[in-house]
Amino acid sequence: MKKLPPWGWAVIVLLLVLLFNLVKTPGFFEFHVRDGRIYGSLIDILNRATPVLLLSLGMTLVIATGGVDLSVGAVMAMTGATAACLIAQPTNSPLSSINVHQSIPQIIVISLFVALLCGTFNGMLVSWLGLQPIVATLLLMVAGRGIAQLLSNGQIITFQFPAFQAIGNGGTLGLPNPMWIGVIVACLFGLLVRGTALGLFVSAVGSNPIAAKNSGINPGRVKMVAYVLTALCAGIAGIIGTADIQAADATNAGLNLELDAILAVSVGGTFSNSGRFSIFGSVVGAILMQTLTTTILTRGVSADATLIIKAIVVVTVCLLQSPEFRNLFSKLGSFVPKKSGGVA
Repeated sequence: MKKLPPWGWAVIVLLLVLLFNLVKTPGFFEFHVRDGRIYGSLIDILNRATPVLLLSLGMTLVIATGGVDLSVGAVMAMTGATAACLIAQPTNSPLSSINVHQSIPQIIVISLFVALLCGTFNGMLVSWLGLQPIVATLLLMVAGRGIAQLLSNGQIITFQFPAFQAIGNGGTLGLPNPMWIGVIVACLFGLLVRGTALGLFVSAVGSNPIAAKNSGINPGRVKMVAYVLTALCAGIAGIIGTADIQAADATNAGLNLELDAILAVSVGGTFSNSGRFSIFGSVVGAILMQTLTTTILTRGVSADATLIIKAIVVVTVCLLQSPEFRNLFSKLGSFVPKKSGGVA
């Protein structure tokens, strides 16, 4: 078990939760097709896990460099408000003067540009001004929702635009579009960190920024890229959420999802200031978080207890990932007296 990768424990716990549902939840693994779409509890879990999965992908790089991004939920709110205002053209909105002629590519590009600005702002505060990541991103976490409120004029902006709505609630080849988006972005991140030097740079900066700088790596630029990518992932999640509910709610969009993303990254085996990170582990962590939520709700447990149970699972997985804890557990086991096989 010592050779088990850090994300291996998350996989084991996920399999145990799925096994529990196989035994205790009738129909959990059943699928049915309606109107060309595949439905089922597993499909629903993967679909609902997509926003946290997207946030986790970017958060993985940020945490691996020794930082954290608390603003991703606010970035989702700003991106969603931008997209909704561009579509609905509400009065008294600063964006009402921009006419995109219902062009989906323009709506997506402008919305993601807002996310790009947010990531650049966070990156500048952390890499150029040297602010602590938790302080720098807390600024945008608080101010971001205020900006989203200004963009939407303090209203919940609703719209009817079927072509755009398909991004959040449509389907392709029988599966929900958000699932496809999550798979594509995850694959792109995997190629980016394994097929380019970015993964090596992130590991170097996270493990020893001074040594990385002496070897010719610019830690500030690496951190800037990490925060920009995180914001872009949050922007994509914000577009999906807005398209799904056909509205932009600046107050509740992405609320507390930054915490789920951090938990998913943690149970996936990414450790701050260690240089060790795993994109696959973060994907597993995001799916585990949603699987736990779905399992708890289907068992009729109060929603208030969901956070407690998830916290217990996260702490357990993190302890199992710790070699020191496993060694201590082994030592305690060695003190258990063994039964004698002889006769006195």
